Amino acid sequence: MAASYRSRQGLSTRPAAVGGNSDEIQLRIDPIHADFDEEVTGLRKQVRQLRDVAQEIESEAKFQNDFLNQLQMTMIKAQAGVKNNMRRLNKSIIREGSNHVMHVVLFALLCFFIVYFLSKFFRR
Repeated sequence: MAASYRSRQGLSTRPAAVGGNSDEIQLRIDPIHADFDEEVTGLRKQVRQLRDVAQEIESEAKFQNDFLNQLQMTMIKAQAGVKNNMRRLNKSIIREGSNHVMHVVLFALLCFFIVYFLSKFFRR
């Protein structure tokens, strides 16, 4: 015969009925300590809260995934635009030649002469 033991307050085991399978355990609930309804209600509330949190997490993950997809598409479009502009700029430089260096040198000389004449003018 299996020995009787208490697993928790209000729950205890007892040996199986005579002639039954000796591996069976019968569970008896002590009605004095049976505040299981409150425990079940509390567990249901916790499960509901966890489900709500999981749904919020899922919603936030979907939102962020959509945002990242939009950001990725924006980056792809920006890269394509920069690539096209670089191609146009290179074609323009090849077509026009390297006159831009001469323009920079002429601008620097013009600025130098303006500063020179202003300094001569204000010394008098």
